[in-house]
Amino acid sequence: MEGFGTFTGPDGATYRGAWVADRKHGYGAKHYANGDYYEGTWRRNAQEGQGRYVWRNGNQYIGEWRAGVISGRGVLIWANGNRYDGLWEGGVPKGSGVFTWPDGSCYVGTWSRAGGVCGTFYPPAAAASSALSSNRKRSSSVDAAPAPPSSTLAAAAAAAARISTASAAAAAAAEKRKAGLPRICIWESDGEAGDITCDIVDALEASMLYRDGSLRARCSPALQRTRSSRFWFSPAESKKPGQMISKGHRNYELMLNLQLGISYSVGKTASLPMRELTLPDFDPREKFWTRFPPEGSKVTPPHQSPEFRWKDYCPMVFRHLRKLFSVDPADYMLAICGNDALRELSSPGKSGSIFYLTQDDRFMIKTVKKSEVKVLIRMLHSYYQHVCRYHNTLVTKFYGVHCVKPIGGQKVRFIVMGNLFCSEYRIHRRFDLKGSSHGRTTDKVDGEIDETTTLKDLDLDFVFHLQRYWYKKLLEQITRDCEFLESEGIMDYSLLVGIHFRDDNSATKMGLPSAIASPKFSGKRESFQSGGGFFEYDIDRVLDGQKPMSRLGANMPARAEHASRRSEFEPLVLTGGGFLTPNQSSGSHEVILFFGIIDILQDYDISKKLEHAYKSLQVDPNSISAVDPKLYSRRFQDFIGRVFIEDDG
Repeated sequence: MEGFGTFTGPDGATYRGAWVADRKHGYGAKHYANGDYYEGTWRRNAQEGQGRYVWRNGNQYIGEWRAGVISGRGVLIWANGNRYDGLWEGGVPKGSGVFTWPDGSCYVGTWSRAGGVCGTFYPPAAAASSALSSNRKRSSSVDAAPAPPSSTLAAAAAAAARISTASAAAAAAAEKRKAGLPRICIWESDGEAGDITCDIVDALEASMLYRDGSLRARCSPALQRTRSSRFWFSPAESKKPGQMISKGHRNYELMLNLQLGISYSVGKTASLPMRELTLPDFDPREKFWTRFPPEGSKVTPPHQSPEFRWKDYCPMVFRHLRKLFSVDPADYMLAICGNDALRELSSPGKSGSIFYLTQDDRFMIKTVKKSEVKVLIRMLHSYYQHVCRYHNTLVTKFYGVHCVKPIGGQKVRFIVMGNLFCSEYRIHRRFDLKGSSHGRTTDKVDGEIDETTTLKDLDLDFVFHLQRYWYKKLLEQITRDCEFLESEGIMDYSLLVGIHFRDDNSATKMGLPSAIASPKFSGKRESFQSGGGFFEYDIDRVLDGQKPMSRLGANMPARAEHASRRSEFEPLVLTGGGFLTPNQSSGSHEVILFFGIIDILQDYDISKKLEHAYKSLQVDPNSISAVDPKLYSRRFQDFIGRVFIEDDG
């Protein structure tokens, strides 16, 4: 069996999806004979990657799988409304997680494989609402809240005991799993939810795969081939940008404060019922201070840092934005506030901002000036309407705005946003493109440039060929986004572009080690349209178990062709940014592109007007970045139209 097809076994179980060498491999859905259902990715006959398993009694798991077992990050939802969001290993909870009851109460803690759990219980929404109602004053300080009733505390203790018992039972059940049996127990429970077991393989497959208590996968020689270092690299070998923030780092306490504050903010808003947004939610005065003493308070946990104050801006709006951008609250909290430390990046620009990355690369935290916070809050309502209307928007995705004020220290304001380069693909080259030319080159010599260096307009020596569909979609969305930014008086933004070269020859030509490139591009692609937009995937990459989906600005296939710049000041181009012409003699490369519009919080204020006046006396006014929003938008769109061209192949 090879390709796409449906197989029905003698017991009535049915699988419909991708096959390689008689094995389920790729994306597929399976209806089990007992009524269970799984839909997701497979690898060599076992669940691998993202998948959704639904039991016939209504329980379901949505998340990551490894070698046919629940492992990684995922959520287990019981039919009675209970749910566990967190980390898994070998079919049992292990690591940070959140257990939530139907009444809205939740337990945030850390699970061990042996069944132990420690954490904090948060009361249901009704108790949380009454505790916060007397303190819900704009720009006021929340120092304390009424203590939860003794019944709530008793419930918390009982909840912790139930969770610990269930976790221990699950761990024991997993350890006692009998070799050769097609079902395993994931979570045991004496309550109404009942035990949760899973058909990892059906009886027919078990007879083929299990021998003497060990799993033996039969594969074709093509799937058993050795992946040489020529084409493959381990993610651990790739150079991750940034410095790990550990104890002793100058910003270690700031990181702890960020994690404590965000954990508190997400937990507090999650305990309140979701409601429709109103105009007061966007009010610049919709901000709340909370005090974090080291000994803790009735609403904050004890911690080892000096006392600090924490400010939340428009929390309900950003809760809706996180939901709109498909950011799960538990994932958000675990990525930023979990056991892993953040990584600090040096700023590639002149702003002096400090960037922090989560260990999974999904979220980026940036320190910002007071003026930038004011701009974002001022345009927040228009921003929300724009991203709701255009799901393919390329503007930065914002998840939260906060402020930390240590006692006796300076305020640190920061925003949480999505990381454009969060991908299993390695980013070999990155460019910050504005469409201007004055000062738009890196200050590093060739020997110092590596894959973490952010290059600029005059360093760009490629034009990117896109398929007709993607090219049209890109120009349409760039126009919409620029019109939005222009209407808000925003300028000085950039298109951040990341390039992944798909073959080792391209990497070698770029001065990169050949071992960091991905498999050679096969050219076999399929595409389809759905309600969420247009997607494309490379068949070989799907069968190899890698994420296939492409969307505007992420995982986009393209052809990068070397280009030469005729002049820095081409008279036929209004931008003064030069003119790129394809250089066919230098060849082209199959690439994967990631890009988005960043730095959208600078308006054309008095400082930028003075900068424009001063620099205009020295250089061509059209070559500088500081110009009025209307001219900036026109120049930016013109530049993008020359860097990205329609593929005529």
